[in-house]
Amino acid sequence: MATFHCDVSFMTDINTLRIAAIMAVISASSTSDASQIGRMSGESWSEDHRRMNMGMSSLMHKRNSRSPWR
Repeated sequence: MATFHCDVSFMTDINTLRIAAIMAVISASSTSDASQIGRMSGESWSEDHRRMNMGMSSLMHKRNSRSPWR
């Protein structure tokens, strides 16, 4: 009768790699992450409003200031 011996650290490594692979697939395939919605700039008027409230130049000025002279 054959006895199967399984190394505990080997199984832990396989489980860790399996979990890492699952998380990588989930994070790569999720297109609308609810936790990242606050990092989006939003519409132009809201970004312009925030810039003006912080004492920065308007969004129109920011966008035009980077255009090259031709």
